[in-house]
Amino acid sequence: MTATGWTLDELIGEVAAQLDSTPYAGAPNGRVRDVPDARAVRWYTTIGLVDRPQMRGRTAFYGPRHLLQLMAIKLRQSQGFKIAEIQAELAQAPDDVLQRIAELPATPVPPAKPSAPSPEVRFWAEPPAEYVRPAPVPPRRLESGAATSGLLSGVPLGGGVVLLLPATPTVDDLAAVRSAARELMETLAARGLVVPDDDGPATGGRQADARRRVHRDEPDERQPEPVTHGGVATGEATDHMANETTKGRGKAR
Repeated sequence: MTATGWTLDELIGEVAAQLDSTPYAGAPNGRVRDVPDARAVRWYTTIGLVDRPQMRGRTAFYGPRHLLQLMAIKLRQSQGFKIAEIQAELAQAPDDVLQRIAELPATPVPPAKPSAPSPEVRFWAEPPAEYVRPAPVPPRRLESGAATSGLLSGVPLGGGVVLLLPATPTVDDLAAVRSAARELMETLAARGLVVPDDDGPATGGRQADARRRVHRDEPDERQPEPVTHGGVATGEATDHMANETTKGRGKAR
């Protein structure tokens, strides 16, 4: 798509070019510029001497009528008219009146420009695409005499021990490997090389059961020694005093 219009800087340049081709006497005094700048054009728009531009996005575009309005304003200023007088004459003036005052034989037409690109598609606002589950990767198997690719698969055996294989094991392979590794894990644990999990797949929980049995049979060495009283343990002395008290009460009766 294409759009027609001058930007603000292009419009000011077009006004300067058209003033050079007309009997323009220039500014009447030092307070008025020969050619309006961007600030003056915006002020003319605010007070109604110049129509508001067409906005495309954040860019303002001006057309032939804006050019005629600015030309008429500058020519009237060169003739000594004050801004209030120009405002009363030119505000909402039709194009033919503006063209007569601007003394232009024909109104220039701004060149066509490519319009601003359409906004990008907001992908986050679009509905999500249907999920397609990827095809499962078949396990890697080694043929007899084939060279390995260097890619290894790890099989955890418990206790921080990981068995590395050059092929990808299946679920049945994992069960068989862990079952066969139990004796190896028990040997490693007996030599203090690993501390197997209590209920790990490699030990089947047998190491934990053995440790629990040992702890139940052994006395707790952290228990303090019994306190004695007169050569008799505190508990036994308490029982002895209770018996003596009972006998004394029987005699009193």
